[in-house]
Amino acid sequence: MYKRIPAKDLRIGMYLHELCGSWMQHPFWQSKFEIKDKATIKTILDSHIEEVVIDTDKGLDVEVAQPKVAAAAPPPPSKAPPKPVEVSIEHEMEQATKICAKAKDAVSSMFHEVRMGKTMDATEAVAMVEEISASVMRNPSALISLARLKTKDDYTYMHSVAVCALMVSLSKQLGLDAETTRQAGVAGLLHDVGKMAIPIEILDKPGKLTNEEFTIIQGHPMAGYNMLLDAKGAPEAALDVARHHHEKIGGGGYPDKLINGEISQLSRMGAVCDVYDAITSNRPYKEGWDPSESLKRMASWKGHFDEHIFQCFVKSIGIYPIGSLVRLESGRLAVVIDQSKKSLTTPKVKIFYSTKTMLHVKLEILDLSRVPCNDKIVSREDPKVWNFANFNELWASAID
Repeated sequence: MYKRIPAKDLRIGMYLHELCGSWMQHPFWQSKFEIKDKATIKTILDSHIEEVVIDTDKGLDVEVAQPKVAAAAPPPPSKAPPKPVEVSIEHEMEQATKICAKAKDAVSSMFHEVRMGKTMDATEAVAMVEEISASVMRNPSALISLARLKTKDDYTYMHSVAVCALMVSLSKQLGLDAETTRQAGVAGLLHDVGKMAIPIEILDKPGKLTNEEFTIIQGHPMAGYNMLLDAKGAPEAALDVARHHHEKIGGGGYPDKLINGEISQLSRMGAVCDVYDAITSNRPYKEGWDPSESLKRMASWKGHFDEHIFQCFVKSIGIYPIGSLVRLESGRLAVVIDQSKKSLTTPKVKIFYSTKTMLHVKLEILDLSRVPCNDKIVSREDPKVWNFANFNELWASAID
């Protein structure tokens, strides 16, 4: 039986079913566990959580001396929060930083338990997705940009966070309803859980994979599907995307070699989001591609992606995604640091170099969508060609 009780009434031996409040408000990545010590209770109270839900079938009930809190069924889902107000990337960055860090730790812990052979509780992912979704709705650029700043060591976990955020942003662009968007986010967060079945030495191999190793890697969609099949609370959408995010619209994907309409909408979305984050990220065996160049290459892969979904994806992150190096009509080079609501071709940029003098110039932030603006983008540039030192730090510092 589930009971909602004041947090101050918690005692050792109770089984916590839910921490009522924002996922970001409490310090635990799980919300279901047994209270084993007073320190845990103190941590909950210090986090200003006012109410919790306990499961009396798994742990102690409230003390007899206390008034009973009748609740014979799980508490009804909380009302949907008001639609987040859209804000600038600068305003969202602080909150997005906290969400990104906590989500990485949560996914890391969750995936580690799976690798240790434990059954996943997928319901824990839902709270994470709610916070990620709220950030993306306020400003998609903030969290998506932060998720790109992954290291080779935390790639697997941050890739999951990034794909979750990209799925939510794409859902918004496609005009999907709130429940479908939530499912898309959960699916994005869990799509690569099957990689926990891959030996570490293959998953993190710095060199080229052998044919045998690549075959093992190709087994991760089915492995993830089976893990989620056994998991508690995994939505059907998550199982579908885990299994089919490597299918191609023209056939030739894996594991089921589906084609066109045989692939669900969410799996088509997952295919785009997964590939984009993968090719723009630094991996153990290669450096990531420039975001704009990545979109250009993806557009040329005929038969790989659903064209409508890919076009909506480009709209959701911009023709010149954050981190893109561009040449302006004035001959200056700049890095894109935010998108514009007015036009995909007029983002906010940070100017730092002159191609006329071949020297760095005083940093200048320029919103190309503002009127009047006497400059515009004339081309994409390849950062590798220019070989700028610490290029990622340059654009990342622009959004701090």
